[in-house]
Amino acid sequence: MTVRRLSHILAFLAVPTLWGCSNGGADAPPPPSAQAQAAIKDEGGAPRDALGRAIDRLFDDDAVGRTDALVIMKRGSVIAERYGQGVSATTPLQGWAMGQCVTALMIGQLVSDGRLRLNESAPVPAWQRPGDPRGEITLKQLLQMRSGLRHSETGDAGQGDVARQSDRIRMLFLDGRDDMAAYAEAQPLEAPAGQVFENSSASAVILSDLAARVLSPDSDPGRRRRAVEEYLDNRVLDPLGLKTMRVEYDRAGTMIGAAMVDASARDWANLGEFLRHNGSVKGAQILPRRWVQFMLAPSPRNPGYGAGVWLNRAEPGENARLYPGTAKSDVFACLGEHGQYVIGSPSQLLTVVRLGASDAQQEQALHYELGALLALFPSN
Repeated sequence: MTVRRLSHILAFLAVPTLWGCSNGGADAPPPPSAQAQAAIKDEGGAPRDALGRAIDRLFDDDAVGRTDALVIMKRGSVIAERYGQGVSATTPLQGWAMGQCVTALMIGQLVSDGRLRLNESAPVPAWQRPGDPRGEITLKQLLQMRSGLRHSETGDAGQGDVARQSDRIRMLFLDGRDDMAAYAEAQPLEAPAGQVFENSSASAVILSDLAARVLSPDSDPGRRRRAVEEYLDNRVLDPLGLKTMRVEYDRAGTMIGAAMVDASARDWANLGEFLRHNGSVKGAQILPRRWVQFMLAPSPRNPGYGAGVWLNRAEPGENARLYPGTAKSDVFACLGEHGQYVIGSPSQLLTVVRLGASDAQQEQALHYELGALLALFPSN
């Protein structure tokens, strides 16, 4: 049995134990800390002491890494909220790859406006040359990370030859950083378009470039950036009430939709609530319902991924990104490197956000602590 599997079992076995320990005996767990108790405004149907201890475990730096923010929403209201040192409810925090969800929402508005077409060839000029097989790649395939383009999301991120670095590292921080879309779009196909799923931050950068191409009249970086900023603010961020959310751009004026997006924990939670409500805010439909349903529908090549969002539909196993077999099947999440989570559970009317910094080992513990927290809440 692997350490990761053992951690998984122990995390979920801990839940019924927490429910039953109320006799005050020698084996009873200690009460939640004062900070955890103060964080809980409403139990939301979870046992209060068990919830408090779960919150404390998520602020155990040695076990799960540094947690900067934890926000739990039930039925649209914040029921628990706790922050790390120097962080408040309005502090913008980095979401890393969770930005891909924001990119998918922007693309959805452009499709709704008729400026991009989901099932047509992605309008990348370099791919439209006669005989270029990349011309077969559709917008839908990019959104579902099945473009077939060569890409390595992970690799040697330490010192060494640039060629040994992952494409993600090269694109974001090394030779591709000034024009990330040019780097991503120059890659050849390594599989037929649409046939293979591959986690790829390059897909979101290409999508961001396509947004800039249809919104800006020319390739001037400043005009590209201003056009995307205005559209993103007016059609996505402002209608959703995401006042603290900001995105970064490369020197070519392309939104870094794969990683460089930050917002307060409450705004990340509001993003999760927006998805949980199928694209509406307080009853107003901001994005077509069918688009959010598409984002939350399994990709043909990976049931654990939709479009910009991870789903709890994969087979249980070591590589599952969420909690198949233990959490509700309708659970979804925006996930970012180093332990960034926006988890939505429609059946439980629940959204959970954790932001911070965890190493690889701590991320495993964090993953299962969040799963144990979800298990405390009843349906509806």
